[in-house]
Amino acid sequence: MDLQIQDKVFMVAASSKGLGFGIARELARNGATVCIASRTKADVEKAAEKLRSETDANVYTSVADMANPDSIRNWVLDVAAAFERIDGLVANAGGPPPGNFDDFDDQHWEAAFNLTLMSAVRLIRGVLPTMRVGSGGSILTITSLSVKEPINGLLLSNVFRSGVTSLVKSLANELAHENIRVNNLVPGRIDTDRVKALDQNISEKSGVAVHEIKQKFEASIPLGRYGTIEEFGKAGAFLLSPAASYITGVSLAVDGGILKTVW
Repeated sequence: MDLQIQDKVFMVAASSKGLGFGIARELARNGATVCIASRTKADVEKAAEKLRSETDANVYTSVADMANPDSIRNWVLDVAAAFERIDGLVANAGGPPPGNFDDFDDQHWEAAFNLTLMSAVRLIRGVLPTMRVGSGGSILTITSLSVKEPINGLLLSNVFRSGVTSLVKSLANELAHENIRVNNLVPGRIDTDRVKALDQNISEKSGVAVHEIKQKFEASIPLGRYGTIEEFGKAGAFLLSPAASYITGVSLAVDGGILKTVW
């Protein structure tokens, strides 16, 4: 399938590894210019070198912290000035810490709100003026299966990622007449460092070996395995692209069939 993104410009937040990197790589493979960002210069430069060696794409790097409003604003302004267009945005950020209700005080709640929900708000607010000048664009958020089925031990993620999903659906309706599509990608158990860390956390609290934790999850997934960032990236690139031009306001699960609720 031709995604029709040759030479288009996409911003992918938190993309030096994991889910963000998977989407950036698939966009680059299809000829797009990708603007990637991470909190750490060494990490984002390493990711850019890998993308360039694999795809020959134009990769633009920035250091940006999704928990910092000024950092987000400067990244968006920098990309807009460099390319005078922004065709797509992936709003992504590291997840809040695991834990239950009694584990968190106000500071934890405020930090999770700022990182998980407000990063999406600020990124979207930042790119809209440039997208409007360019007569449209595509916005993609990344959340979690917790937006449909709360996950034990991930209270902060459950709450604020659900807020991101409501934001997506509201903006899809609000921005449709401007040819700006807004969708949400919902990862299941994708084989990333974040999921490895969550499995390790469960292992430490339960006393069960990590490999047994993974086997238990895999047994609950109809496809019988964790997904790959390549599989996740293909889904993300599709939703961002003109090939998905009649899709907006959707939360697409990339989960191997584990989600049991009917959407």
